[in-house]
Amino acid sequence: MEQQPTRIENGRLHDLGDGFFVRRMLPVLIARRVGPFVFYDHMGPAEFKPGNGMDVRPHPHIGLATVTWLFEGTIRHRDTLGSLADITPGAVNWMTAGRGIAHSERTPPDARRDGQRMHGIQVWVALPRADEEVAPEFHHHEAASLPHIEQPGAQLVLIAGTAYGQASPVKVFAPMFFIEARMEAGAHLVLPQEHHERGVHVIEGEVSWGGVTLAATEMAVNAGDSAPAVQAKAASRLMLFGGAPLDGDRHLWWNFVSSSRERIEQAKADWTAGRFGKVHGDEVEFIPLPG
Repeated sequence: MEQQPTRIENGRLHDLGDGFFVRRMLPVLIARRVGPFVFYDHMGPAEFKPGNGMDVRPHPHIGLATVTWLFEGTIRHRDTLGSLADITPGAVNWMTAGRGIAHSERTPPDARRDGQRMHGIQVWVALPRADEEVAPEFHHHEAASLPHIEQPGAQLVLIAGTAYGQASPVKVFAPMFFIEARMEAGAHLVLPQEHHERGVHVIEGEVSWGGVTLAATEMAVNAGDSAPAVQAKAASRLMLFGGAPLDGDRHLWWNFVSSSRERIEQAKADWTAGRFGKVHGDEVEFIPLPG
C-alpha cells in the first residue's frame, strides 16, 4: 500500500554570523532519520561581503559520512588525513569519519577577498554498525564524474548511491540515493522504487507529492514499498534522498554518531585529550567540546 508523504516543518534556523543562516531539517521528532540520513542542513543562501566568509574551525566526527553539495560558492576542506580540497557547485566532498577524523571548512582566500554567495546542502549519513569503526577516508569527485540522468521534463544528478539503473562513483556503505533534480513546470517524476525510505526537499519552485504541496525550503518524507510521483507546479529544483532503513537506532551528540552511548563518551574524551590529531594546514584553532 502506498503511504502518503509526511510534511516536515521548515526546520530550525541557526545564525552562524555575517548573515549566514543554516536551516536544520533533520533530525526532527517525526523523522529522526530517512534511510541512513540522520542529519540534513540547508545552508543559505547568503551573501558574504568582501573580507568576510565561512569559518568552521577544526572539529571531530565519528560513525558517519559527511557530504557537502553546493549550489553557489566555494568551501575549502582540510582534515587530519592531510586532505585539501575546494568544493564547488556540482562536485562532491564525501568524508567518511569511521573511527574518527577532524576537519575544518573555510572560505578560500580569493573568495574571501572578493566576497561570494553561499548556498548548499550538508548531510550526515550514518554508517552501518559493521562499518562504524572503519578507517577514515576523504574523497573529492568532480562534477563530470557523476551520472547525469534524463527523465521526462527533468534533469537529475546522482550524487551518491543508486537510482534509475545507474550508480554514483561515490563510495557508500549501505543502499541509498542522493539526487539533485531540476524539473520543468508540469513534469512528473517517479522516485526510485528500490529504496524503502524517501525524502523530498524543495530548494526552488513548488511541487506536489502525494497531495502534499511543498514550496521552497520545505520537506516531506515517505516510507514503504512505493511512493507517489512528484509533480512540479512550477519550474523547480529539489533534493531527493533516502535508502534502506538503518540497522538499529543511532545516538547523536554534537558531531558524533554511534550505535553506542559509550563510544560517544570515548569520542568526547578523545577530542578533549587531543587524540584526533591536528588538521593539516589549520593547526591553531579548534572548536572545544560543548560544556
